[in-house]
Amino acid sequence: MRSTNAPNAPNAPTPTPLPPPPMAERGVTTTKPKRPPRPPSGRTNLASCIVATIFLIFIIIVILIVYFMVFKPQDPRIAVSSVKLPSFSVVNGTVNFTFSQYASIRNPNRAVFSHFDSTLQLIYSGRQVGFMFIPAGEIDAGRTQYMVATFSIQSFPLSSPVINVGPTLANGDGVGFDYGLRIQPTMEIESKLEMAGRVKVLHFFSHRVQSNAGCRVAVAVTDGSVLGFHC
Repeated sequence: MRSTNAPNAPNAPTPTPLPPPPMAERGVTTTKPKRPPRPPSGRTNLASCIVATIFLIFIIIVILIVYFMVFKPQDPRIAVSSVKLPSFSVVNGTVNFTFSQYASIRNPNRAVFSHFDSTLQLIYSGRQVGFMFIPAGEIDAGRTQYMVATFSIQSFPLSSPVINVGPTLANGDGVGFDYGLRIQPTMEIESKLEMAGRVKVLHFFSHRVQSNAGCRVAVAVTDGSVLGFHC
């Protein structure tokens, strides 16, 4: 018995694809492109520059006021309190003695004063007869340091002594001495104390400061006593 195959059925029609769902249904949001920001106008730039300039000028003025009122470097203040000649002798018209000077040095700055290259010299009749270097050191801000300088003077010829009568000299306070009717030969010597160093302002700016103190000292030639001094 022959079997016959049924003819092939025609192909089923292909379904038409559906259009994609709208963007909102797919959870996607659309945004409009943003416009670039508008550049600032020329007037705004000019106003900003003026404000910045005024602010800088104000800061500079404040710094200068603080500097000149508080941190301006000042020279040290020297005050000589006493002058003595511990030893004194005159032999054959030449004089030999030891000179001592007591002084106080005040540092008026708000920073440490580092002193160096400081000297004390003694002058007689226009020429130097004694000289010494003062050791370097430091004086704290607003503090006072007391110093005693003592050194020996080599022999030098004594000029014609001056005869003083009456109150012709003054002491360190400017008060006259009254010698009465005492007449004695005297010699006059001059001491020059120089203090030099540096002060650091705000621990950064370094300034050199210097101070000098000169004194005229009257000495009795007979025994070497100090009759008076004026600085």
